[in-house]
Amino acid sequence: MKILIILIVSGLIAACSQNIKKPLPIAENVDLNRFMGKWYVIANIPTFIEKGAHNAIESYTMNNDGTIATTFTFNKDDFNGVLKEYNPTGFVSNESNSIWGMQFIWPFKAEYVIAYLSDDYQQTIIARSARDYLWIMARTPQLDHKKYQELVRISNDMGYKVEKIQLVPHNKSITESIDTVKRP
Repeated sequence: MKILIILIVSGLIAACSQNIKKPLPIAENVDLNRFMGKWYVIANIPTFIEKGAHNAIESYTMNNDGTIATTFTFNKDDFNGVLKEYNPTGFVSNESNSIWGMQFIWPFKAEYVIAYLSDDYQQTIIARSARDYLWIMARTPQLDHKKYQELVRISNDMGYKVEKIQLVPHNKSITESIDTVKRP
């Protein structure tokens, strides 16, 4: 009986320890002015609104009050699909400027962590502690294979299941014209 109890307790401890996630890394000393601007979503573990996204672009602008105006656009389901646009507000919540609350609907703020940022501000990985969503973004709509694989490896090291990461298709002529589309 004692052996059975020890085995059960050991199994429960082992099962619980597998669910404990190490803290996400965070980018140190993010220069918000350099981070602002257009970022192409190269790959992601999508939220429900992003499934089927093509030409996904996230753009940031600093507001006078220190919040961040965000514009997220994409074509739904194909390159010529309906243009979707969302405008959450970012709230920086730590001294290194790498942890934000992203507010789509007041008063709720979703966790937004700049977990990786290249020294030249050309690639970034946005993550969440729950490891449920992920965004690999770049300043250009395409990344070379070697750089993409490096970012996927970094995501894996953070505890993400990389088989869930999906490439986001980009059509250069359409992504360049998204800024000129008139929105209702």
